[in-house]
Amino acid sequence: MNATHGSFSQIRAMASPSLRPVCDFLRELITLLDGAHVEVVWPRHQISSYGVGPKKMTQHYAYIGVQKSHVNLGFYHGASLNDPGGLLEGTGKKLRHVKVRNVTEAENPALKGLVVEAIAERRRCNDKVQQRGST
Repeated sequence: MNATHGSFSQIRAMASPSLRPVCDFLRELITLLDGAHVEVVWPRHQISSYGVGPKKMTQHYAYIGVQKSHVNLGFYHGASLNDPGGLLEGTGKKLRHVKVRNVTEAENPALKGLVVEAIAERRRCNDKVQQRGST
């Protein structure tokens, strides 16, 4: 499902030609791991965001952000993720990211593990919110 802010092709076009395969790989990874994801694209912020619903900070778990020399795979609640591979960077209260410079780095099983955990964490939180709303 896509929101109407923009399209992934706009984000991809912002990346250098060498980083476009990284963008594609990360998006495909998220799609494979969460076929029911919601994608919201914000071209002005150079990100494509993914979640269990449309709300960025409460329902989204990850984003693909284009930078000059890399692509960030960011996690909105990354500070709470288990990171045995030591991939996560950042010092914010919640946000963390992984700098991905090529497809080989994107193929790292530890990166896939972070995405799997982030999806599961948002689904659990979203389910709790829905349960509270229905009681």
